[in-house]
Amino acid sequence: MAHIVHEPAPVGPGPLALHGLSVEGVNQCVHCGLCLASCPTFAELGTEMDSPRGRIFLIKALAEGRMALTDSTARHLTLCLDCRACETVCPAGVPYGRLIEAAKAEIERRRPGSPLRRLFRWLNFGLLLGHPGMLRLAAAVTRLYQASGLQRLARASGLVKVLPGTLPAWEALLPPMPAAAGRAPLPPLVPAEGSRRARVALLTGCVQSVVFGAHNRATARVLAKNGCEVVVPEGQGCCGALNAHGGDHARALEMARRTIAAFEAVRVDAVIVNTAGCGAHMKAYGRLLAEDPAWAARAARFAASLHDVCEFLAKAPLRGPLAPVAMTCTYHDPCHVVHGQKIKQEPRRLLAQIPELRVVELAESDWCCGSAGLYNLTEPEMATRLLYRKVGHVLATGAEAVVTANPGCILQIEAGLRARGSTVRVLHIVEILDRAYTGARA
Repeated sequence: MAHIVHEPAPVGPGPLALHGLSVEGVNQCVHCGLCLASCPTFAELGTEMDSPRGRIFLIKALAEGRMALTDSTARHLTLCLDCRACETVCPAGVPYGRLIEAAKAEIERRRPGSPLRRLFRWLNFGLLLGHPGMLRLAAAVTRLYQASGLQRLARASGLVKVLPGTLPAWEALLPPMPAAAGRAPLPPLVPAEGSRRARVALLTGCVQSVVFGAHNRATARVLAKNGCEVVVPEGQGCCGALNAHGGDHARALEMARRTIAAFEAVRVDAVIVNTAGCGAHMKAYGRLLAEDPAWAARAARFAASLHDVCEFLAKAPLRGPLAPVAMTCTYHDPCHVVHGQKIKQEPRRLLAQIPELRVVELAESDWCCGSAGLYNLTEPEMATRLLYRKVGHVLATGAEAVVTANPGCILQIEAGLRARGSTVRVLHIVEILDRAYTGARA
């Protein structure tokens, strides 16, 4: 096949940008190399251009017009997980997550791919994530596919393996879809129990609402137990995190505006989110919409009101009583909690308050499991390498369960444990907290 070389974009006056997004942050990099030891793809491949420092060089060269966007260049950039572990160790404060999102948006602009790929992206980023009703319909169809036995038949016959592209990876990660009752929306208001501490709004999310509705219900119950009146705003949907990570910048902006408007309609003290990637992305709304005069101030106010559920609950001791949860578990730090939001000790402080729960530390707990938004679907080979590394550490702990705080991590680690024949469970942290409260009620 002929090697296609795309001409570099013309460089004009003004700040460095790709796809109209600032990449001036590349000039903060001092090339010290401290990021190398924290980068999962560099650890696996050992190549400079698959490290944050190497990718920063590529982004700078592209923005300055000194390099064409070749197949090789695009490959190095798209192989990045956007886990932002490099940001945690960077002494110069390079905003790497912002840079790689701009680079991926530029790649999508200049190399949109085949008509089939463009259609596939529109179906996911535009139709499903952009329209909650369509996502609910897709969930119902998936439930029928699984409950009817068609999934077992497709897998047993090998039909799944002949699907084109990365579709086999998509099918393998399909979670058991809950029945209609499990996908039912939360009530618009969950009253606080005991003295009221705060009035909060809960993001129910897109995929989260139809696949992990149980996590949303557990989150609302735990917040209510801790004196929070929980409001569930109407009209909310996808926050745009997956779109932004996938280079779909225009739709990410649309979803951010829609999310802000939905939450502005309710008067609350804080907005609570229980998914790592959504939380990190929404906390960056102020930067995302900074150039939009009509939305900049609104976005900044909204971002300032946002709290991860662990971050919010850890501000005060958990209200009791809490029943014992006799279990040994380990905690996996989702990338966009520990690196994106700089939240590390808060989940551990909450778990430490549960009687009889023993928590053992996980080696490389803050390393990416390979999920990374849609990464395990677009880059299954590298995602699998990172997953096996993570699962090996999990099994070495001897824990009965892995506790984490992100739906993508849960699906990914569950798939890896199943592949190893392990019965170790993967739980959202709110499930453990809810179990302690449920046991206390019983």
